[in-house]
Amino acid sequence: MSAHGTTTTTVRTASTVHAVVDSPLGPLTLVADDGRLAALYMTAQRHLPPDARLGEEVPADDPVFADAVRELREYFAGERTSFDLDLSPRGSDFQRAVWLRLREIPFGVTTTYGTIAADLGLPPGASRAVGAAVGRNPLGVVVPCHRVVGASGALTGYAGGLDRKVWLLEHEGVLV
Repeated sequence: MSAHGTTTTTVRTASTVHAVVDSPLGPLTLVADDGRLAALYMTAQRHLPPDARLGEEVPADDPVFADAVRELREYFAGERTSFDLDLSPRGSDFQRAVWLRLREIPFGVTTTYGTIAADLGLPPGASRAVGAAVGRNPLGVVVPCHRVVGASGALTGYAGGLDRKVWLLEHEGVLV
């Protein structure tokens, strides 16, 4: 109540907000732009974009993150195999095309950088460019870059750390 006896409502005007949620991978920082999930960063994540704007911090139970938090909990509990979130990742057109392709990799399945390049109609040798885009995926777990492996099947780098990549793949039933 205000001094005049009326109820006041706080209206958030920031278009970018973030919240920190716990997970089996450690704390995850969720970032939303205009109500859409733009990023999910892990502690000590490599390749954070130079414009990794977090905005105002809000509680993890803020309505803007309700679906993301629910779907992440379901995924970690083994009750969800894909995410149905409205996403708004920040990146180039090429990066967003690669990230969109990543969302098509089924739960418990791996693919290679070369396969993704071929799927996107890129010339031979484009797997390095695909790898660079995969490494800068701002929505780890939700956009499953952990499902991409080297041509030999070897686990390659993961911005969240190889230990987390192993955990995610094993969680999905992939033998590593």
